[in-house]
Amino acid sequence: MRTRDIIASVIDRPSVFKSKEKLFPEYVPPELPHRERQLRELAQLFKSVIVNPGQISQRVLLTGNIGTGKTAAARVFGREIVSLARSRGISLEYVHINCHRDRTLYAVVSSIAKQIGMSVPNRGLSAYEIYSAILEYLEDENKYVIITLDEFDYFIETAGSDAVYFLIRTYDEFSEYTRRINFIFITRNTTALSRLDDATETYLLRNIIHFYPYTSDELYDILDSRRSLAFYEDTVPDEVLRYIAEIHGRDRGGEGNARAAIETLLVAGEAADAEGAPRITIEHVRKAYVKANPQITILYDRLITLQLHELLFLLAVVRTLKRSQQAYVRIGEVEEEYKYICEELGEKPRRHTQVYEYAMNLRKLDLIETKTSGRGYRGKSTLIGISMAPLDPLENRILDIIKRRIGEHKWRTRIT
Repeated sequence: MRTRDIIASVIDRPSVFKSKEKLFPEYVPPELPHRERQLRELAQLFKSVIVNPGQISQRVLLTGNIGTGKTAAARVFGREIVSLARSRGISLEYVHINCHRDRTLYAVVSSIAKQIGMSVPNRGLSAYEIYSAILEYLEDENKYVIITLDEFDYFIETAGSDAVYFLIRTYDEFSEYTRRINFIFITRNTTALSRLDDATETYLLRNIIHFYPYTSDELYDILDSRRSLAFYEDTVPDEVLRYIAEIHGRDRGGEGNARAAIETLLVAGEAADAEGAPRITIEHVRKAYVKANPQITILYDRLITLQLHELLFLLAVVRTLKRSQQAYVRIGEVEEEYKYICEELGEKPRRHTQVYEYAMNLRKLDLIETKTSGRGYRGKSTLIGISMAPLDPLENRILDIIKRRIGEHKWRTRIT
């Protein structure tokens, strides 16, 4: 096949995506499921910007782990409050600065100036002079601004306590100006604030909004909202979203990271496209999870440490999942498959209590996930799933280890 034909065959292949960029980290969604409380708190704290503009200069701290919606909430709030202010005749700007990139006071004030549309002379001005010019510009243009310093930890570490104090106490230094500048500070936790002097730290902690890790149900709602934006209809089944949500949900042992859950969905979609598949499947999610988790090599290495019958049980899990094409299967089905494998290899199967212990040990090693059956199942049972690897290569790896473990002379049936 000619090079051009190869390229064209890929480009012309149908895709499950209608708007892939809606899954990118920088995308700001129209709505934020399960962050209504934090948005209300932001609105309450910045109410004066709309009701009595210029009366106070507000500072608010957003804190929470990665992927808990801090940045998205700040951007959505900024977008909506600017629109609301302008509908009421108030000229309000929203500025978002990532302090991982702009870590110095000079870099921050220069970025503020550019984002509010102010021209900064090329001659060497100090950070203090640029900031003074910003205040003058806002006064002349009768503008107000909410400035978000995202990843604020880096600014504290690089710029130091004096720079932080200079920003948050702006109107102590420039008391002649109307209070037009307001701040949102975003940090993963409050530990970084301990580098500041006591007075500055206390001042920043005065208005704090916490963002907690998402549960699996909350992540499902978030993924569902992105599905309608990013994918064609009927290309992403509900069970795929539920599976991803349960992998990442805090209540299921995950980190509650929405960013990671959305990335898993994105990579699963790319895996489906690479195969020319019309729909995303559970197996595509497994492939995506591996791609996003380099520690899979460590998990693979753990296979070598397993006892023979733990390997046989894990092989039974893989084969039962492959046959069902579901995210989870009952432990009873797995146990039946385990007995069959033992028979094929001439091994005596262990009793149920021992098999259950194998399952619990594999769960502790993060090689399988377990949960209790709920809605959609008759009676209560232990359900078993695997997200740590695609099933085909995992099965091959397990088979190789079993073959070496029992020796060629006992390898009666080659399972492929």
